[in-house]
Amino acid sequence: MEKRNCPPSPSPRSTEKSGRELRSGEANGSANTNTNTIPKGEKEKGVNVQVILRCRPLSDEETKSNTPVVISCNERRREVAATQIIANKQIDRTFAFDKVFGPSSKQKDLFEQSISPIVNEVLEGYNCTIFAYGQTGTGKTYTMEGGGTRKSKNGELPTDAGVIPRAVRQIFDILEAQCAEYSMKVTFLELYNEEITDLLAPEEPKFPVPEDKTKKPIALMEDGKGFVFVRGLEEEVVYSAGEIYKILDKGSAKRRTAETLLNKQSSRSHSIFSITIHIKELTHEGEEMIKIGKLNLVDLAGSENISRSGARDGRAREAGEINKSLLTLGRVINALVEHSGHVPYRDSKLTRLLRDSLGGKTKTCIIATISPSVYCLEETLSTLDYAHRAKNIKNKPEINQRMMKSAMIKDLYYEIDRLKQEVFAAREKNGIYIPRERYLQEEAEKKAMTEKIERLGADLEARDKQLVELKELYDAEQLLSVELGEKLGKTQKDLEDTKSALHDLEEKYNEAKSTIKEKEYVIFNLLKSEKSLVDCAYNLRAELENAAADVSGLFSKIERKDRIEDGNRSLVQRFRSQLTHQLDSLHKTVSNSVMQQEDHLKEMEHDMQSFVSSKDEAAQGLRESVQKLKVLHGSGITALDGLAGEIDMNSRTTFERLNSQVQSHTSALEKCFGGIASEADNLLNGLQCSLSKQEERLAHFANKQREGHLRAVEASRSISKITAGFFHSLDVHASKLTSILEDTQSVQDQQLLDLEKKFEECAANEEKQLLEKVAEMLASSNARKKKLVQTAVGSLRESTVNRTSHLQKEISTAQDFTSSVREKWGFYMEETEKNYMEDTTAVESGRSCLAEVLVECKVKTTMGAQQWKNAEDSLFSLGKGNVESVDSIVRTGTEANQLLRSKLSSAVSSTLEDIDVANKALLSSIDSSLKLDHDACANIGAILTPCHGEMRELRGEHHHKVVEIGENAGKCLEQEYLVDEPSCSTPRRRQMDLPSVEWIEELRTPDYDELLKSFRESRDTWKQANGDTRHLSEAASVVDSRVPPIGRN
Repeated sequence: MEKRNCPPSPSPRSTEKSGRELRSGEANGSANTNTNTIPKGEKEKGVNVQVILRCRPLSDEETKSNTPVVISCNERRREVAATQIIANKQIDRTFAFDKVFGPSSKQKDLFEQSISPIVNEVLEGYNCTIFAYGQTGTGKTYTMEGGGTRKSKNGELPTDAGVIPRAVRQIFDILEAQCAEYSMKVTFLELYNEEITDLLAPEEPKFPVPEDKTKKPIALMEDGKGFVFVRGLEEEVVYSAGEIYKILDKGSAKRRTAETLLNKQSSRSHSIFSITIHIKELTHEGEEMIKIGKLNLVDLAGSENISRSGARDGRAREAGEINKSLLTLGRVINALVEHSGHVPYRDSKLTRLLRDSLGGKTKTCIIATISPSVYCLEETLSTLDYAHRAKNIKNKPEINQRMMKSAMIKDLYYEIDRLKQEVFAAREKNGIYIPRERYLQEEAEKKAMTEKIERLGADLEARDKQLVELKELYDAEQLLSVELGEKLGKTQKDLEDTKSALHDLEEKYNEAKSTIKEKEYVIFNLLKSEKSLVDCAYNLRAELENAAADVSGLFSKIERKDRIEDGNRSLVQRFRSQLTHQLDSLHKTVSNSVMQQEDHLKEMEHDMQSFVSSKDEAAQGLRESVQKLKVLHGSGITALDGLAGEIDMNSRTTFERLNSQVQSHTSALEKCFGGIASEADNLLNGLQCSLSKQEERLAHFANKQREGHLRAVEASRSISKITAGFFHSLDVHASKLTSILEDTQSVQDQQLLDLEKKFEECAANEEKQLLEKVAEMLASSNARKKKLVQTAVGSLRESTVNRTSHLQKEISTAQDFTSSVREKWGFYMEETEKNYMEDTTAVESGRSCLAEVLVECKVKTTMGAQQWKNAEDSLFSLGKGNVESVDSIVRTGTEANQLLRSKLSSAVSSTLEDIDVANKALLSSIDSSLKLDHDACANIGAILTPCHGEMRELRGEHHHKVVEIGENAGKCLEQEYLVDEPSCSTPRRRQMDLPSVEWIEELRTPDYDELLKSFRESRDTWKQANGDTRHLSEAASVVDSRVPPIGRN
C-alpha cells in the first residue's frame, strides 16, 4: 500500500504473480469479502456500450487538392450525416451516437465530456475499457496517446495530450486529493500478426545467459470462470504519473509502425495498456478493505485497403492480419447485437482479450474515428455501421469484490508458500514428473472440456436472456401503444382549433396586403416610365456625338491610305525590274554549268570506249595464248603416244626373239637327246641348272619391264597433273578477271549514282530556296537539267553494261573450252592406264605360261634322268651357248628400253618448258589487262574531280545569287514597302440602335384602371402556380418587360 506523504521504497517489478493476483483481485476474492454490486434490475437489464464518434479534419494535402467533404457532424443533436451519390442521386445517411465530436473538437473536450466519468468509475471499483476503432489514418493513436510529448510547462499537460495521459493524470489527482492509500500496476502488450509481445519486457542481453527453465512463455490462458489472462506478462509498479509516461514512451518506441500512402506513421499492431489500482478503505466497523479497479486503454490498428495504402510483401501480410482481426471483431459485434447463440470470441486473439469488454462485466467505451474525405467514404460507412451496431451491445458491469486486508495478506502468504514449494521441487527434482506429451494431451483435453462447458453455458444464458428480453419488449410495446393512442386524439383536437383561427387571420392579412401592393405597383410603374424616358434622351445624344467623331476619322484615314498606295506602286515597279535582271544572270550561270557537265560526260564516254577496246584486245591475246597452249598439249600427247608404241614394239620383238631362241634350243635338245642317250644324266643336271638360272633371269626381266611400265605411267600422271593445274590456274585467273570487271562496273555505277544524287540534291535545294519567289521559272529549268543528266547517265550505264556482258561472254567461252580440253586429257589418261594394265596382264600371263612349261620340262627331265646322264657334256656346252645368246638378247632389249626412256624424259622436259612459257605469257597478258583497268579508273577519276569542283563552285554561286535575291526582296517588301500603321483613332464599326416609334409609345404610363387589372391578373396567375404571393418588385419585373434597347446595349 501507498500513502501520499510516506511512499514505501518501490519494488521495480512484479512478474509471475500477476495472473493469479488479477484473478483473485478482479473476479471472486476470498470467502471473507463483501459483495458490492449494482442493483439487480439494472444488472439483469444490462448497460449499453457507450459509442463516441470523432471526425478528423482534412489533412494539408487534402486541403490543397480541394478534396470534397462528405461527412457533416452535428454535435448538439449527436448525429453524423454521410452523403452518397448513387445513380446520379444524392442520398444522405444519418447515424446517431452517444457523443459526436466534429473536426474542430479538442482533446480536452472529448476527455472531459466522455472519458472523465469512466475514469471516476474505475476508482469506484469497476473494470472499464476504452478503445479506438476506425480506418488507418483517422487519428486513433492521436486520440489515445496524443501528439507526442506529454510534458509541458508548470506541470500541465499539453493541449494535444490524448486519453491515456489525461486519464493517468486524473487518477493520480483524485487519489492524492483523497489522501488514500493505494498501489498501482501497469502492463503494456502488443498484438502483432496474432502474436503477443510484452512491450515492458527487459531487452534481450547482448551476451548469452543460462536459460531460465522456470520462466514460462507469454500465452493466453483462461480460468474456469471464463476470464482471460496473459500468462508471463510483466507488471510495472508505479508511484507517479511521470513513471507511467516513461513506461508509455518506452512501450510506444517498441511498437511496430510503418509509413503508408494513407498515413506517414501507421500503427501495424494492436496495443493494450492496462492500469490496475488497489485502494485501501475503512468500513463503518473499522475493518480495512481493498477496493480494486482496472482501466484498459486499447489502441487498435486501423483497417486499410491494400490497393490504396500501397502495402507490398510484408506490409501486405500485416494489413491482411489487421483486417482479419478487425473482421472477427465486427463478427463478434454482430453476434452480440443479434443475440446469436454462438459468439466467435476464439477466432482471434484480439476478441479473446476484449471478451469481457464486449458482452461481459466491464464498462466499455468505443471511440470510432472517421475521415471526412470522399476518397475514404466506403471505409467511413463501414466504421459508422459497426459503431452504430456496437451501441446495441449490452454489458453487465459489476463492482469488483472488495477484499479484507487480512484475507489478501493470507492469500499472498499462501501464494508465496506455493511458489517456494514449486521452486524447491524444481531444484530437488523430487516432485511428480510426467512425460511432456502426456501433459500436453491432458491440458488439451481439459481445455476442450472447459470450452465445451463454456459454450453450453453461454448458449443457455443467451436463450434465457432472449426470452426475458422478448417478454419485456412485448409489455413495453403494449403500454406504449395505449399512451400513443391517447396522445394522438388530444393532439388532433388541438390541431383543428388552431387551423380555424389561423385561417381567419390569414384572410384579413391577405386583404390588407393586396391593397398596399396595388398602390405600390402603380407608383413603381410611374417612376419606371419617367426613368426610361430620361435614359433614352441621354443615349440618343451620346450616339449623335459618337457618329460625328467617327465620320471625321474616316475621312482622314482615306487620305492617308491614298498617299501610301502611290508610293507602294512605284516601289513594286522597281523591284520587278531588279528581279528580272537577277533571274537572267542566274539562268545564264545554270546553262553554262549544264554545258560543262555535258562535255565532261562525253569525255567519260570516250574513255570508256577506249577502255572497252583495250579489254577486247587483251581478251583476244588471251584467246591466242590458250590456242597455243592447246597445240603444245596435243603435240606432247602425240609424242608420248609414239614413245609408248615404240616401247610396246620393242617388248614384243624381245619376247619373240626370246621365244625363237627357246624353240631353237628345244629342237637342238631333242636332236641331242635322240643321238646321245648315254650322256642323259649329265645333260639333265646341266639342263636343270640352266633352267633354274633362266627362270631367275626371266623373272628379273619381267620385273624390270613392270618397273619401266610403272615409271612411264607415273610420268604420264605427273604430266597430267601439271596440265590440269595449268588449266585450273587459267580458270582462276579468268574468274579474277571477271570479278575485276564486275567491281570496275559497280564502282562506275556507284560514282554515276553519286553524281546524279548530288546534282539532284543541289537542284532540290536551289528549288526550295527560290520556291517562294520564282517557283515557275526554276521548276522548268531544273526539270530540263535533270532530264539531260538522267539521259546521259542512262546511256553511259547501258553501254558499259553491254560491253561488260560481251567481255564476260568471251571469258565464259574460253573457260568452257578449257574445261572440254581438261575432260579429253582425263579421258586419255584413263585409256593409257587401261592399256598399261592390259599389257601388264599379258606379260604376267606369258610368264605364267612359261613357268608352267618349265615345270613340265622339269617333270619330264626327272622321268628321263637316267637317259640324260650320257649327254651331260654336250648339254653343258649347248646350255652355255644358249645362255650367252639369251644374255645378248636381254642386254639388247635393256639398251633399247634405256634409249626409249631418255627420249621420253626429253619429250617430257620439252613439254614442261613449253607449258611454262605459255603460263608466263598468260600471266603477262593478265597483268597488262589489270594495268589497263587501273589506267581507265585513273582517267575516270581525273575527269570526275574537276566536275565535282565545278559543281561546288556552281552551288556556291547559285546560293550567293539566291541569298542576294532574297535580301533584295526582303529589303524591298519589308523595309521600303510602306504599311498603313494603325493610328488607333479610326472609329470601329458598331450598330446604331435607334428606338422605334412603337417603343416610344409604349413608354407612356398606362391608365390607373389598366395597371390595377394587370396587377391582379398577375397575382392570380402566381397564386395558381406557386400557392403564395411573391414580393411586389418580383411581380412588377415579370409583368413589365419593357426594357429600353439603348439601356440593353
